[in-house]
Amino acid sequence: MQSLLKLSRAIDAFTTLVGRWVSWLIVLAVIISATNAIIRKVFDVSSNAYLELQWVLFSVVFLLCSPWTLLNGEHIKIDIINHTLPLKVRSWIDMIGHVLFLVPFCIILIWTSVPFFLVSFHQNEQSFSAGGLPQWPAKSLIMIGLALLLVQAVSEIIKRAAVMQGLLPDPNAHALSAHEIAELEALKLAQAITPDKP
Repeated sequence: MQSLLKLSRAIDAFTTLVGRWVSWLIVLAVIISATNAIIRKVFDVSSNAYLELQWVLFSVVFLLCSPWTLLNGEHIKIDIINHTLPLKVRSWIDMIGHVLFLVPFCIILIWTSVPFFLVSFHQNEQSFSAGGLPQWPAKSLIMIGLALLLVQAVSEIIKRAAVMQGLLPDPNAHALSAHEIAELEALKLAQAITPDKP
């Protein structure tokens, strides 16, 4: 199990590195979006390439950061139910969800997205809009993102098995519910806008 945990740590480090770097593309997407809007309003000139580049950048962030989201436990859970269950039950729910749903989901979508990409690549598929971008690079993101998500799912399964064997502390033990997180955010916001007393 220790060798698997070492593999899991390597996967987590890679996922974190990719997630942190790719997330900066949000800033680039905002800059391109703002520049495109200003040019359109001031000079009455528009570019389909810039519009499509915004969509591609959003796709890159969404697909390539999804493993990082999984690593940090930021994916959607039904907190109202999840936080009322014992830790052992939550561990089993996580394990079953990863093994029976997430892994097969990733495998099926990778299996179907590879031919989807290859057809587009061999045809050198272009945008339907005049002056738009080629479509095959965007279509490659599906298989790349899902492959990274599958690798991170393997890491999560390894860690969950280690938690169930008592080799790792359970991250669910200190997880906050959505309600508790909202209360903390409200408290921080209230402290930020309250003027300091002399």
